[in-house]
Parts: sequence; structure tokens; C-alpha cells
Amino acid sequence: MMLQRRELLARAGMLAAASKMAPGFAAAATTSGVEFPLKSDFPIAEKQCYLNNAGWHPMPLASMRAMQAYLDFKTKGPGTPGYNPSQAKDVKEMLAQLINAKPAEIAFVPSTVSGENIVVAGLGIPHSGGNVVIDALHFEASTYLYRTLEKQGLDLRVVMPRDGRIEMSDMEKVVDNKTKLIAVSLVSYVNGFKHDLKKLSDLAHSHGGYVYADMVQAVGSTPVDVRASGVDFAACSSYKWLMGDMGLGYLYVKEDLQGTVLKPTQFGFRQYSNFEHHIFPYDRPDSAPATWEKLSGAGSFYEVGTVSNITIACQFESLKYLQRLGVANIRAHVKPMTDRLQRELPKLGYAAMTPLDTPTPIVTFAVQEPGETLEKTKKAGVTVKVVQHQMRISPSVYNDQKDIDRLLNVLA
Repeated sequence: MMLQRRELLARAGMLAAASKMAPGFAAAATTSGVEFPLKSDFPIAEKQCYLNNAGWHPMPLASMRAMQAYLDFKTKGPGTPGYNPSQAKDVKEMLAQLINAKPAEIAFVPSTVSGENIVVAGLGIPHSGGNVVIDALHFEASTYLYRTLEKQGLDLRVVMPRDGRIEMSDMEKVVDNKTKLIAVSLVSYVNGFKHDLKKLSDLAHSHGGYVYADMVQAVGSTPVDVRASGVDFAACSSYKWLMGDMGLGYLYVKEDLQGTVLKPTQFGFRQYSNFEHHIFPYDRPDSAPATWEKLSGAGSFYEVGTVSNITIACQFESLKYLQRLGVANIRAHVKPMTDRLQRELPKLGYAAMTPLDTPTPIVTFAVQEPGETLEKTKKAGVTVKVVQHQMRISPSVYNDQKDIDRLLNVLA
């Protein structure tokens, strides 16, 4: 149901009033005209208490139906209703709007880590010299990437966390005029800590370096603005907070760095159009054996081969869904749940590993007996991430305080 402007303003007032309510509870109405929790859109909510959206986020029913329409197209052929092969352009545009980028600054990649590898290779790391700065809250595969390059001669500097956060003063101590890249997770998969990306970008740029941000735990769950932050490169995948599936990711490259600062290192058919032979019978004659036209935008430098069309069909619906909800509204819905967990779980013996002022949907706690905790939650039909001695909880749009009650009762 579409709302008139007067109704939207009224709902905005309700949301503002909800922010003044007792902590732990919020009004259902939002400025998007949607009432949370959205359990009917996510069948998983009927089967279990799923609180591991930072691991992988279930897709809404509309996205599943879009994937089915694509499968119908693949089995029945062109003309099958429900699938539009030109959705890739729309998906790039919607993703760009979500992070305040230009569509021409977005390239499709297979995954977040693939995007980071493209950045590292395109900057010539490690053979071009200089150092790279990361922190211990960066994604584990990224840590593996840079530690592997360290064995090849990379000067790698790793900043350790203090009380669950990375202090800017500690970053400043290791960044110098030889720093080529600062690479971080904007929102840490470990504990939800969020960097001040603007300060990091200013720090790197003041020393002639660049910044890469892994945004997979940020885009779709917290507001992101690449333009305001000044970040040079970023990547994310669709299967987490973008409510998609594996096999499709996005690489953001600032427009004026494409092909120059960040050189292409892989080449393929998604970088050109109108390929034409000039050596076979009836070919148009030309001095070259083949000609083509170079495309423009980030895709023309960093996309190589086929992309996951079924995931694009899914993302087309999921991104429309996120646009309708509004990321700020999602954040407003989830915050009372994570705030409550921060208050209650330490009372039950689970020490918080996430700073109290963290503006993300991820909260992590230390667990003395992880095996016992995992067994309790599984038996009760509650899904959280328990690994080593950490328990990570990440609620989303279909969760509510009843889900938090259920988890707290299991752990009490």
C-alpha cells in the first residue's frame, strides 16, 4: 500500500517518539510504511529462531520467486514470463544508490574477497614496494591474503584491537609515507566494530596512500556513503545483508582511479563489445585480424567472465525490498534488540566483546564453554554463531524481542 506524504510524516513522528521509549522496545511503524518484524516474508522465522544473519541472510519470498522465474526461463527458453535478462544494469544502479556511488563505479565480482584481490593485484602489491596496514578485526580470508603476501616480501603492519575496537591513534602510529594501502572491514565480522572510514581515508590520503573497505557486513544493515567517506575501493557480496545468494559480489572503484591507479590485471569479454573478425570469408576488411569497442565504467576494467544470472534475478528483488524498507529504518528496528543483549548477557556470564556504542547489528560475547552453549541453542531451535570461545548474534528485519527472549531463556 502506497502512503501519502502526510502519512509518511506522521510515521516519522512515531519513529522519533519510539526512540524516546524505554530501552529494548521500539514502535513497529517506520517511515517506510512497513511494520516490523517482517516474519511473513521470511519462512525461516516459522521454523527456528534464526539470529545469524551476519553468517548468511535468508532471502525474502519475492527473491526466491525471482530465482524460480529464472529457472523457468532456463528450462523453457526466451519469452518465459517473470524474468528480464536486462536486470543486471538495474541491479548495479540500485546497489550504487544504496552506497551513494555512481553505477559506473560498480563492477560485478564473484565475492568480496575476489574484489579485495583485484585491488591488491591492481596496486601491484607487494612487488611495487611500500607497506600495507590492516587490523586484527579484518576478515579472516583477508588476513590470510596479506600474511601470504608477507612471505613474498610485503611489509605488513597489523593493528591490534583494544577493548573490542581499533583506535585511530594506533593506526596513525603505523601509517607513513610508504603506506600504499590501508585495508579494513568497515564492520568487523568478529564483533561488529565499525571504523570511522572518513578518518581512515583522510589518514591514508595525507600520506599518499589508498583505502580499501570490506563492506559485506555493512551494506544493507547500516547506512553507507562511499562518497562522504572518501574511500577509494570497497567490495561486498550479496548473500549477507543484501539478502541474496553466493556467487555475486560488487567492487567499488572511485571513478578517477579506474585503469590508472588501479590497473586491470584480468581480461575478458565483459570489457568490450562488438567483437568482429576480419580474416574469414565475407568479413569486413581491416588491417587488424579482429576489432572491438572498449566499454566504459568499472566493469570494463575489472569484470572478466560470466556472472551469476540467477543471483542477479534474486538481487533485483532483494535490492528493491531494501529500498522500500530503508536501511535507516532497519537499523532503528534492530538496535533495541542488540542494546538489550548488551545489557542482559553479561549478567548471565557472557562478557561483551562488542563496544557498547557500536552502530551495527552484530554483537559478540565471550563463551567459556562453547560446546555446551552451542548444544543448548541448537536443542532449543535457536541459531547463533558459536566458534572458538565467541558467540556472535546478529538480528535482522524479521526478528523481534520474542526472539531475544527465547535466546536469553536458553542461556539463563
